[in-house]
Amino acid sequence: MMTSLRSLLLVSVAVAAAPSVTMAQPSDDTIVVGISADANTFDPAAISSRDNSNIAKHIFGTLYEVSADGKIVPDLAESYVEAEDGKSYTYTLRQGLTCEDGEALTAEDAAYSFNRAADPANAFTGNTPGFVYSSIQFKSAEAISEREVRINLGQKNPVSFGLIAEVFIHCKDSYQKMSLDEAATKPVGSGPYRLAQWDRGSQVVLERVKKDEANFQNMVWRIIPEASTRSAELIAGNVDVITNVAPDQLDAINNSSSAKVKAVQGTRRIYVGFNLRKDFAEAGKGGAAIQDQKVRVALQYAVDVPAICKQLLNFECERATSLVNPPNGNPKLKPYPYDPKMAEKLLDEAGYPRGADGVRFKITMQAPRGRYLNDANVALAVGQYLTDIGVETNVELLEWASVYVPLISKHDAGPMFFLGTGGGTWSPLYDMTDLSTPEAGTNYTSWSNPDWFAGWKEISAAASEEERRVVIDRMLEVFYNDPPWLLMYFQPDFYGVSDRLDFTPRRDEKVYLFDAKLKSAG
Repeated sequence: MMTSLRSLLLVSVAVAAAPSVTMAQPSDDTIVVGISADANTFDPAAISSRDNSNIAKHIFGTLYEVSADGKIVPDLAESYVEAEDGKSYTYTLRQGLTCEDGEALTAEDAAYSFNRAADPANAFTGNTPGFVYSSIQFKSAEAISEREVRINLGQKNPVSFGLIAEVFIHCKDSYQKMSLDEAATKPVGSGPYRLAQWDRGSQVVLERVKKDEANFQNMVWRIIPEASTRSAELIAGNVDVITNVAPDQLDAINNSSSAKVKAVQGTRRIYVGFNLRKDFAEAGKGGAAIQDQKVRVALQYAVDVPAICKQLLNFECERATSLVNPPNGNPKLKPYPYDPKMAEKLLDEAGYPRGADGVRFKITMQAPRGRYLNDANVALAVGQYLTDIGVETNVELLEWASVYVPLISKHDAGPMFFLGTGGGTWSPLYDMTDLSTPEAGTNYTSWSNPDWFAGWKEISAAASEEERRVVIDRMLEVFYNDPPWLLMYFQPDFYGVSDRLDFTPRRDEKVYLFDAKLKSAG
């Protein structure tokens, strides 16, 4: 298998030949970012991916926001009050707020933003209704004065305050006049930038409308799926920041005279999901096999995750033990080791012996191409590891924005799928809320273990952080022993940054450029 990994790495290097570069270098009032995947919507309630959200955050404000050091700080609101029972938060907005079209932004607009995302008639499946609302049991929002908005929840949740900070705010009058199709392509924002141009598959151009809230007049997000092309554009000086620098490009950038790589330990959880939905179980032997907890555990032993990290990602990693970022995980859990003999033994015991052709069962694993760090090669490596133990795995590599995102959003990816979900370090519960309910928008596996989901009520009722921690550790042990994910790693993030720019990347993949500035600007 190591030979296969080296082969994959060599292939990725071979295709990394830098293409010709023709675009002009950015002017001093413009910052250009090279990203791997296009946005698929600018309707604030429909956004579901980090790249999409990163662009949108420059267009839309939020009541509060999570800072680079994990603190939750004011944005459009200046203060808040939590109800004694924890079932509502009342925010006071800053004075003088406006949307980009000049319309005053009041508590009524904030309440509308929350309620619009929850309206079943709109059938939104983005991060706000699919993750935030299912996690906090959002009930309603109401304006109680011109500047005060109350967010009502179904139960107390220690991470509600942080999750509310992810909801984008927009102006009621503007959006009531728009169709959903218009809202997806013609956003009216509450942040410092407006959407000036969107050339699908090519670039998103933003124009500053609030001078005191950002340093650059223009912000261009260029869609550059090929990692080597992003690196070439950075080295040539045509872009200022690139995300997802490929491992084979690190030396080329660092040895250039125009840019450097800034590496951070990211918080994104990379995993292979098992879609346990009934129709996948009925569609074939592979989909049926992964319904068995013993099979899902067996497959953990089949994949050498540290070797994948070292050979394909150019970093040393410890395999994840849960969906929670370190150091917030259960310290008693140890990473599943690479032990193919154990994997084969468990598969035999589960009733899936090798056939005469050496195959136990066949299964399809879908994966994106170009969304995560060296994702295609990592997915192929996982497929090869599984094939080596008799689980013949067909890896389907799909385009991210127009093909894979809709599959994931509708929970239609599978029966196995490669995915990375954003995480945080400010609370283990933030990471755990991917699985807040069996029906949660981010429960792409349809996993429904009652021992896990019963824990949420106990967490809500816990009288102290110590009591809460006991429940958290028990839930993480349930996840470990009945895994809905084939556990992989927390993705490192390599950013290429132009020497002309003063910019420090965050750990949480939030590429926020409000404070970025030219070094010559002082």
